[in-house]
Amino acid sequence: METKLHPVLSVRLFKEEKCFGPGIAQLLERVEEHRSLRAAAASMDMAYSKAWTMVRRCETVLGFQLLHYSTGGRGGGGAALTDEARDLLCRYRTFRSRLEEAAQALFAETFAADTEENAHGL
Repeated sequence: METKLHPVLSVRLFKEEKCFGPGIAQLLERVEEHRSLRAAAASMDMAYSKAWTMVRRCETVLGFQLLHYSTGGRGGGGAALTDEARDLLCRYRTFRSRLEEAAQALFAETFAADTEENAHGL
């Protein structure tokens, strides 16, 4: 079975340099899920040191903290998204979703002949 021609978009946000994209977005989503940067990194087969570096670099460029940390103890440590991180992640998801919708429509318009030929096996 032949795969149909289709667009794939990757959205990255820049200031002086790249500061936010699919990797850090997924990492933050996993922190929300696991309540821990270490567990989030592990769920992505990523070294904790790399995850920590990504978060710190992003925070430096953006100018605000992404995570609140709690230290270990009886209940163990953990991490949670700051309000600013939650807002950024929400707006990033919305922007990416709307951009993908617009791209699909533009693709259908621009590549209509290609998709019709593929549908007919030509």
